[in-house]
Amino acid sequence: MLKFIHGADFHLDAPFGALSPEKARQRREEQRQLLSRLADLAETEGADLVLLSGDLLDGGETYQETVEALSRTLGQIKAMVFIAPGNHDPYGPRSVYAGTVWPDNVHIFTAVQPEAVELPELNCVIHGAAFTTPQADRSPIMGFSAPRDGRLHLMALHGDVAGQGRYGPINEEDIAASGLTYLALGHIHACSGLQKAGDTYWAYPGCPEGRGFDELGDKGVLVVTVDDGGAVSAEFVPLA
Repeated sequence: MLKFIHGADFHLDAPFGALSPEKARQRREEQRQLLSRLADLAETEGADLVLLSGDLLDGGETYQETVEALSRTLGQIKAMVFIAPGNHDPYGPRSVYAGTVWPDNVHIFTAVQPEAVELPELNCVIHGAAFTTPQADRSPIMGFSAPRDGRLHLMALHGDVAGQGRYGPINEEDIAASGLTYLALGHIHACSGLQKAGDTYWAYPGCPEGRGFDELGDKGVLVVTVDDGGAVSAEFVPLA
């Protein structure tokens, strides 16, 4: 059995421009506390992996204390953490992702084309790709197909299922053809629940905390389990 946490769209250091500077500072600190709750959840659940599917950072001004909290807290997780940068926090030579020394358990995907990281001790392979610009009009999994080698194949991506825009549009036909066990998506701020295309399960966890009246309702992450027969289940867990 494999258990992992799937989160996305934390949008750390969102500007909160409608608030006073002091209130905005407080809100940024509250956002950072979500990271500690993520680490606590990974410990409580005994998670084997953590997949973070983009827009972990909001992408405007990123504060040094946020970067330090992110690096420190992810390093405390007793599992590998994989980050697939999104349209708000694309990977680039001047990005926070490139300019920070990350703990050994944190892997950041850096290219548009999917990369694979093998984890033989878990009999699985983690695939992922990154936004490298704020917009991407091509599906990141177009033409992708995981090998049928008896291992579990998971992928972390930021993208828009059924979208026609410029934020990594993904259609369900590509998901079905991917051969993945599970596709961990970010971009949509509402939890989709567990979905399936062909033999591949996929989901959006939604954002872990709403930032306005247009983002009401339950917010959190997914705790996903793949049993020994390959069946996937997912439990929504609030972080706030």
